[in-house]
Amino acid sequence: MSSRLDDARPEAGAAGTPGLRPAIHFTARDTWLNDPNGLVYHDGLYHLFYQNNPFGNVWGNMSWGHATSTDLLHWTELPVAIPCDEVEDIFSGSIVVDHGNTSGFGTENDPALVAIYTSAFKPGSEHSGTQAQSLAYSTDSGKSWRKYEGNPVLTRGTAHFRDPKVFRYEGPAGDWWVMAVVGAQDRQVLFYRSFDLKSWELLSDFGPANADALEWECPDLFPLAVDGDPANIKWVLIVSINPGAIAGGSGSQYFVGDFDGTTFTPDPSSLVDMSGGTAGEGSLAQALRSCLWLDWGRDCYASVSFSNVPDGRRIIIGWMNNWDYANELPTAPWRSSMTLAREVRLTAVNGSARLVQQPVLAELAAGEELPAAKDQMNADTFELRNAALRLPDAVPGSAQIIEAEILPGSADRFDFRLFGSSDGSKGTILSYNTTSAQLILDRRQSGNTCFHGKFASVESAPVDLENGVLKLLIVVDHCSVEVFIQGGKVVLTDLIFPEPENTENWLSAEGGPATILKLAVSTLT
Repeated sequence: MSSRLDDARPEAGAAGTPGLRPAIHFTARDTWLNDPNGLVYHDGLYHLFYQNNPFGNVWGNMSWGHATSTDLLHWTELPVAIPCDEVEDIFSGSIVVDHGNTSGFGTENDPALVAIYTSAFKPGSEHSGTQAQSLAYSTDSGKSWRKYEGNPVLTRGTAHFRDPKVFRYEGPAGDWWVMAVVGAQDRQVLFYRSFDLKSWELLSDFGPANADALEWECPDLFPLAVDGDPANIKWVLIVSINPGAIAGGSGSQYFVGDFDGTTFTPDPSSLVDMSGGTAGEGSLAQALRSCLWLDWGRDCYASVSFSNVPDGRRIIIGWMNNWDYANELPTAPWRSSMTLAREVRLTAVNGSARLVQQPVLAELAAGEELPAAKDQMNADTFELRNAALRLPDAVPGSAQIIEAEILPGSADRFDFRLFGSSDGSKGTILSYNTTSAQLILDRRQSGNTCFHGKFASVESAPVDLENGVLKLLIVVDHCSVEVFIQGGKVVLTDLIFPEPENTENWLSAEGGPATILKLAVSTLT
């Protein structure tokens, strides 16, 4: 993987694969991206910083790219914010608004944006071969950045110490900054405290726990009220792992518990006994399926949340890719994209707090309106019996949103075939099996799957019916499918690369009649 600064930038005018570029998911214009970094809301804009290779469309030359949005759907790409240099690559991290000017980088009336990032030091530099945490700051709302002359501000002298997520803790014992950062190969999240963002003291650690096959990355810790009750606050810790995720390769798990400003204590219901894995692969697989997964698909990694969002909302974005095949995706000149922004909440499920996620599809900025979604189909209750129903075709240049509420009845299964061919041989199949209570996404015939041996795959997630009903929100956007199930209690995200002529969508039921309580299809550009 290249780390040279002289890699050739792809030609912006190359024909590439424009038909695969998403309509409402962020992609860089003509370069590589991976983890979202420094997500922050400031002065009416959502800022998305991200791992970026400014000189090519494969991993390397890690710098912080930058894009902004007013609605979390449509993004404006800006110049590289924090570039790599001969001393360091700029790995993942976070941004805070220093409202109290604790760092002294701004003023109390005009607070600085402070980026806390991982310095990946290069051979020949003073800290060669190590990863450490450093600061950069902006006093012009993120347009330009200056590195702190005292960098690095936190080091352990090790090679796998990275991905700081910093937030302001306010509790009975006082107020301070907290950093969650990983000892990646120790599978631990380390918690540090600072009063000025410059000097840090170790508080505690967490892990290994649950899925811990190789490396932990990109931690995030935040509080949420369970079912909106301010008297019932729980803390959510997201940890990304690679490899060893539920669908293979990269993925993210989470824990629910308590945090007192010093120590994260997981609820017992968040922990899984993984020792059964010693009894064989079947036992390990079952233990993995009992972990709490942010997403059950192959292509949602490194999800982290925005800081400083109004009204205490918690909004996350992930990298829509998998390290198994990330550098070989069949797109050009750009490569890779972000998931949709998702608002996350906690709800009680069988007595335990669990995350729910919903895509942000109607975020409005002051004085601006989103282009309205265009209805293609809207049908109420009808019966589907051992037959296939043609849905509106995919529309080039638009994302398609499918909302369905289905009462399976005596049907054994029902399928959505997305981006299908006219002869029925190709397509992405999203199925619900009533006997196994599994939602299954099969992309083995989804289009271009041969670019990597691990891409053609079948993903599944356990889904219980609620009052006998399955509720689905499916967002299909040129090269991806994001499925939000039962109001977002279960989420499944996969990349797909359909052939341009394959635009047909179908819904079918097998084994008996199913009652379709709601079926709406719309497009959004």
